[in-house]
Amino acid sequence: MADTLVQVQEVLRRVFDDDDLVVSRSTTAGDVDGWDSMMHINVIIAVEKKFGIKFAAAETNALKEVGQDLGIFCDVVERKLAAKK
Repeated sequence: MADTLVQVQEVLRRVFDDDDLVVSRSTTAGDVDGWDSMMHINVIIAVEKKFGIKFAAAETNALKEVGQDLGIFCDVVERKLAAKK
């Protein structure tokens, strides 16, 4: 789990061009400067490439809803990785 969060943090650092960005499982899009709907798409695409997974449209929309955080996002990533095996 922690490894997934570390990798997602690396992706976010690249997408937001911020080497000092530190996130936790409770981080939300609202906590990251510049994370708007366009950047959300960039994050999704970058995570898909990093992990070799694909998100369905409904999943990407759900990840933007109130109460969603990186912990939930990482859980989705891990479920997708487990399903690939």
